[in-house]
Parts: sequence; C-alpha cells; structure tokens
Amino acid sequence: MPVEMLTYAELGERLTVSPEAARALVKRHRWPRSRSNDGKTLVQVDLSEFSHSPTPRQPQLQAGQQVVTALKQRIETLQTELAEMKVIASGHRADFERECERTNKLLAELLKVSTESVGARERAALLEGKLSMLTQPWRRRLVDAFTLALPQVASNPRESAGPIAQSQN
Repeated sequence: MPVEMLTYAELGERLTVSPEAARALVKRHRWPRSRSNDGKTLVQVDLSEFSHSPTPRQPQLQAGQQVVTALKQRIETLQTELAEMKVIASGHRADFERECERTNKLLAELLKVSTESVGARERAALLEGKLSMLTQPWRRRLVDAFTLALPQVASNPRESAGPIAQSQN
C-alpha cells in the first residue's frame, strides 16, 4: 500500500483512537510531518506496515465508579448523622431555654429577697437606736431629743444665743 498523507484527526479515525493519541503515536515512531496550506499538520504513514490495536481503559473507569459510589455512601451516612445531631441539638436547645427561664426567675426572686433584707436591716438599726435611747438616763435622752429636734441650734451655739452673746465677743 502506498504512503498516505493524513492529519492527526484522520489518522485517529483510521486507528480508532483520539487525535491526541494519534499525535503521540506519530511522535513515538518519528514519522515525517509537514504543514499543509491550511495550517494543519500532515503525517506520512504507510498503514500496511503498521499495526495498532488500542487498549481499552475500562478498568480505570470502573475504579473511578467504585470511588464515586463509596463517596456517595459516605455522604448518605453523614447526612443521616447530621439529621440525628439536629434532633439532639433541638433537645439541648429546649433544655437550655428552660434553664434560662428558671435562672431569670431565680434572679428576680433573689433581687426581691435582697431588697427585703436591706429593708429589714434598716428597721433593725432604727429599733436598736430607739432601744439604746430608752436605756440611757432621762437627762441624756432629753439632750439627744433636743439635738435631734433642733440640729442647727446645737451645731452653732453663737447664732442660737442671739445678739447679746455676739456683742460680748
């Protein structure tokens, strides 16, 4: 058979391979190449001397499919675990909200009790003051009552004495 001038695409069709595989064969066998007027590469091939049987790549494709199926199964298990975690999280969220309400009630009760205790302390201090006044002699009670009733008189005796005491100074 005579030598033929074929492009990579035509050579690939004859050998039942892709144009990229045909180009690789041409490079490997170092067949002469030239450029045509339209810019495509032409290869000089004597197909009668050349026998090529392409090897199928099915095993790699099946291995890829096995990886894909394994990943799909993993995704399904992760999705079921996610759904379970969402159910558990919603239960925990309900517990959290219930405890927040309980804490708020306890804080309100604590504030109420603390204000009551402050009031009770104030009343106790007032009663202790009254009791201490009752245990003093009557003269001391009279002086204390006078000082409590008229604080400005007790704090500044010169002003309370009047103009006569001021003129003597």
